[in-house]
Amino acid sequence: MAAGTLYTYPDSFRANKALIAAQYSGAAVTVDANFKLGETNKSADFLKKFPNGKVPAFEGSDGFCLSESNAIAYYVSNSQLHGENNKDAALIQQWISFSDNEILPASCTWVFPCLGITQFNKPDTERAKEQVKKVLTVLNDHFLTRTFAVGERVTLADISLACNLQSLYEMVLDDGFRKPFQNVNRWFTTVINQPQFKKVLGEVKLCTKMAVFDAKKYQELHGAKGGAGDQKKKEKKQPQQQKPKKSEPKPAAKNDDEEEDEPKPKEAKDPFAALPKGTMNLDEFKREFSNKDILTEAVPYFWKNLDTEVYSIWTCEYLDSLEGKMTFMVCNLIEGMFQRIEKLRKHAFGSMLILGENKKHKVKGLWFWRTQDLVFTLSPDWSIDYESYSWTKMDPTSEETKELVSKYFVQEGNFGEAGEVADSKIFK
Repeated sequence: MAAGTLYTYPDSFRANKALIAAQYSGAAVTVDANFKLGETNKSADFLKKFPNGKVPAFEGSDGFCLSESNAIAYYVSNSQLHGENNKDAALIQQWISFSDNEILPASCTWVFPCLGITQFNKPDTERAKEQVKKVLTVLNDHFLTRTFAVGERVTLADISLACNLQSLYEMVLDDGFRKPFQNVNRWFTTVINQPQFKKVLGEVKLCTKMAVFDAKKYQELHGAKGGAGDQKKKEKKQPQQQKPKKSEPKPAAKNDDEEEDEPKPKEAKDPFAALPKGTMNLDEFKREFSNKDILTEAVPYFWKNLDTEVYSIWTCEYLDSLEGKMTFMVCNLIEGMFQRIEKLRKHAFGSMLILGENKKHKVKGLWFWRTQDLVFTLSPDWSIDYESYSWTKMDPTSEETKELVSKYFVQEGNFGEAGEVADSKIFK
């Protein structure tokens, strides 16, 4: 049975997945009480064990080190949580991926401004609300005839879904918003009241009044943690304003060193401000893609409206080895990239494919965006992942490009030596 130490900051919904799983399995998992975010995880000793410096991170009593919350939860859980057979196990991984890829990004976009962590952006928040409605509808249909996500008892699927939904239920899903989703509400209240959940989460109180953007808290947090460049900007705008005292404690809600897929604060300047807008209505294309038949309507719409003077098409392939990586791990890798380029959504569209067999995957993608060059170089916040891929600019007039656009938009079929599509992600 697994045993070891979990490094995390308090009340981390990611760490909670592992802690709840350990409650079910009986694994002896202890949270390091001396862990200090921004200090412990930047120490040489920590980075030697966990080179990415992110939390949660797990160190077994036998010296085995593991990062990434889903992997840790899997390791400290037991066969009951993994599913009774291969089909159930696959369904559990499906719901874990759904939880991280479909729920979590929208949850962060909507909830983080309410906590003052990120700046409020109305279009992004409205889009997040619609996405939350969409996923709750999917779950509501699923739980119409089911008590738990997979099988007849709690699995890692329920743990992942509940942890990623918790902040929504606590902060923004008030009575009116959640009323149409009674099946999901029943399931959520069922699982959070299981003894193993309550031991970790305590008493989860459902939202009674929808939280809104807290501008004062945002200013406090980002005034306290702003870098030298940010401080200079503030001094120019407010010459008489006193600088924060060095002795001021940093806010407890600081999240600079949270896991890699946490969104960053809104950029001060739009990198696209000086670039031509072109004639293509990208939002309209995304609606066509989401709501209509892809091959017969979305693809023709794309080619009819693509402004090739402004937009460019690119293909990419992940360069590092994915040997031994489970499909859900590769999904998390892609979703992490999506989170880091969140502010690029209104200027780009991408289709990423996970190809081949489990533990022998390749990742390829097709993107188009509002510039003729590599878009990731426009902002340092977008440049973290792109060097892990090879990028090829495509000729929009060629038959090869037209064929690839159709294949990547549909996200099905055989891609030669890379194999069949195992899973896929859309950035829109």
